[in-house]
Amino acid sequence: MSAPPTTRGEPITDRRQLAAYLESGCKPASNWRIGTEHEKFAYRTSDLRPLPYDGPDGIRELLTRMTRFGWQPVEEKGNIIALVQDMANITLEPGGQVELSGAPLETLHQTCAEVHRHLRQVKEVGSELGIAMMGLGFQPKWTRDDIPWMPKGRYKIMRDYMPKVGSLGLDMMTRTCTVQVNLDFASEADMVKKFRVSLALQPIATALFAMSPFTEGKPNGFQSFRSHIWTDTDPDRTGDIPFVFEDGFGFERYVDYLLDTPMYFVYRDGTYIDAAGQSFRDFLDGKLPALPGELPLITDWADHTTTAFPEARLKKYLEMRGADGGPWRSLCALPALWVGLLYDQVALDAAWDLAKDWTTAERAHLRAEVPRSGLRTTFRKGTVRDVALEMVAIARDGLARRARNDNWGDDETHFLDTLQVIAESGRSPADELLEKFNGPWGGSVDPVFKEYAY
Repeated sequence: MSAPPTTRGEPITDRRQLAAYLESGCKPASNWRIGTEHEKFAYRTSDLRPLPYDGPDGIRELLTRMTRFGWQPVEEKGNIIALVQDMANITLEPGGQVELSGAPLETLHQTCAEVHRHLRQVKEVGSELGIAMMGLGFQPKWTRDDIPWMPKGRYKIMRDYMPKVGSLGLDMMTRTCTVQVNLDFASEADMVKKFRVSLALQPIATALFAMSPFTEGKPNGFQSFRSHIWTDTDPDRTGDIPFVFEDGFGFERYVDYLLDTPMYFVYRDGTYIDAAGQSFRDFLDGKLPALPGELPLITDWADHTTTAFPEARLKKYLEMRGADGGPWRSLCALPALWVGLLYDQVALDAAWDLAKDWTTAERAHLRAEVPRSGLRTTFRKGTVRDVALEMVAIARDGLARRARNDNWGDDETHFLDTLQVIAESGRSPADELLEKFNGPWGGSVDPVFKEYAY
């Protein structure tokens, strides 16, 4: 959500450029890569409070010290708001959540090594500053008013707009964390099949990774409150977008969806221009109120594709968006699940066979109920746990057939072991947290900040 903005590009003079932009992501299987993103809550170890931007132990100082590892700063209006290194970047979510957007890598072994390297770096700097980080789907202790906002122009625009379209958008911005993976497709047909599988099975992933059962120090009644928040954020740009399952779906149909998604901003000369609620269709006609008479650049379209937030998202690749942030092992398990399902043709076919006869109503039921009930959500003659067991088994077989071994001869299947335990036991990470809250933690969420710190 928060990658550094694009700054220039060719003018859009023909609508066909919009679909061509998405289609340009097509690549042969030999060039498919894995891009993993994970967000983390950063906090002071002394009082567990989220970090301000400024100050001796703030986000600016954290980013400044991270440059010792070869990261290059990206500034906006004199503030460091991101770091880049090769094809990876470190960015800030609105409430100071720290996100690694990893480089496009070939194997899960490389992905997990990247995760470990990043966490080692932030832990080294954090120990100097008296701060720590953890992965969880939702801030377990602090109120929305307790969260400092980061100085990014994009977020100011979204902060003003969100309350107009939903009641939980500001919570999404400031109090949630996720882990995501970006994956490639070979052709339009391959994209369509992968998109459908991804959307249908996203609630199952939500259940497996559910880890946000607390709000402001108390159980909130949800397995994944983070996932529930998206149901009341902005109906124009969220959800499971049923049209993806309709005959004839392809790049052009997704372009229509994006054109119907209200804009947030236009980025020009280092400044975000507020276009919240305005229409990209008007922009194409030179009638955007925020920039009258101007036509969009292809970079404006690239930015606009990042402002839709369905459960799986199409850009020049597909982005899996259904999982809560979690402990380090989940940062490797999430990409393992989707690589296993989508990067092996036999597994992709099996995953589609699993979900292809689900109705729109059934998919909507999963989207609505899984955030609260997780693996225990009823589905057909069983529960989501039954589907999760099949899903993990298909992914494991897909990873085995990929046969990407590390230096010790191990393939990628072991990255799924943590999900296997969750699916077999029916006990989610949220269940684990609640058991500790009601047991050894004595009704306090404070121990989570120590026990689950990276």
